[in-house]
Amino acid sequence: MPTLRVVGIGTGNPEHLTLQAVAALADVDAVFVLDKGADKDALVALRRGICAAHIRKPYRLVAAADPPRDRRPSDYAGAVEAWHAARADLLGGLIRANLGAGEIGAFLVWGDPALYDSTLRILDRILARDPAAFAYTVIPGISSVQVLAAAHRIPLNRIGGPVHITTGRAIAGGLPPGAGSTVVMLDADPSFDNLDPELTIHWGAYLGSPDELLVTGRLGTVGPEIRRLRAEARARHGWIMDVYLLRRPEDA
Repeated sequence: MPTLRVVGIGTGNPEHLTLQAVAALADVDAVFVLDKGADKDALVALRRGICAAHIRKPYRLVAAADPPRDRRPSDYAGAVEAWHAARADLLGGLIRANLGAGEIGAFLVWGDPALYDSTLRILDRILARDPAAFAYTVIPGISSVQVLAAAHRIPLNRIGGPVHITTGRAIAGGLPPGAGSTVVMLDADPSFDNLDPELTIHWGAYLGSPDELLVTGRLGTVGPEIRRLRAEARARHGWIMDVYLLRRPEDA
């Protein structure tokens, strides 16, 4: 039976790889990559560099175009379900065709595989159809949430307080009641208009990379600056990955 390793690789700094991740890559036979288009060539290039640095034997890079996805669907859950199904069909075929019995394959996952990434769900879909297709293990990685806190030199939580991790879509109506420290990921177009301008925001983009951007301050003051920086950076790079932490004034 083939074996897959789902390896968290951090947020853009090759030094984010843990010793466990480096060891897991050393004897890999094939690396599977979903190409997200020319705008995100830098993400594939980073993976290529990691493979060249840490795989200690001849290996195959198996790349395919990521199935298209509607980014502004009227039915979000349905669109994600269809996208996951298409990914499972694609990756199931790639694994069968490119990984033999006894061989080891790897997926290099941005950040940590357990936090807002679909790879584990896709592999479980494939195994639901064919339980003998492969075995797999997961190697955790440094997430953008951790790197954000380190870059701003702040703890994520207040003493005895919770940390709420959510998405931009989920705070469209404002922060949940009682939320002290709220980390927001996957916010494709933050307007901040629906949020209390007195909130403190700690924002970061391209975290851990030479292109890292950081802003902190009162949301009503720095919100327009963040939107400007995002627009300029997206135009310059063709893509952006960012995350931010919100706190109420009494918790900041």
